[in-house]
Amino acid sequence: MSRQRLLILLEMAMMTALALVFSEIKVFQMPQGGSVSLVMVPIALLAVRRGLLPGVTCGILVGVLQTFFGSGYVHPVQLLLDYPVAFGALGLAGLVRLSAIEKRTNKVTALWSVLFVGVIGRFVCHFLSGVIWFGEYAPEGMPAALYSFVYNITYLLPEMIITGIVLTVVMSSAPQLLFPVRNRLA
Repeated sequence: MSRQRLLILLEMAMMTALALVFSEIKVFQMPQGGSVSLVMVPIALLAVRRGLLPGVTCGILVGVLQTFFGSGYVHPVQLLLDYPVAFGALGLAGLVRLSAIEKRTNKVTALWSVLFVGVIGRFVCHFLSGVIWFGEYAPEGMPAALYSFVYNITYLLPEMIITGIVLTVVMSSAPQLLFPVRNRLA
């Protein structure tokens, strides 16, 4: 195994563990699941730093591990949608290599854009799960799709904004965390 590959695997393990810890530090918790926390920061950071495959893999690992820590579910497909698939979708933030972008303003714009893509992927998973399995919680007369949209955007939007701010600050103050320096000895 190459030294670079080992380094990426170690980073994936560390970011997975950090995401699990951050998922337990909640700003607020929604009644039927979902919360605002820093869980997305390590997943998005790894995706931006190392690319699509490590980001998606880290997200899937976080989702799988969360299922072991008291995550409720009503159906096996719902469990997959709300955890491994939803968090794996955050890895879509690795679609664009920010290190190839020259201007800082363009990097920030690209960072927020790929973060938005990852959150949209996660949102779609939670939205479908909400419509199919949690529509019964919608207030009388409210369509399940509208309920699921409002419910999920209530915690995903603040979480995306917090993650975007944290990563923007990291990009400005500690860019080596987002843009690894290639080791010439490897």
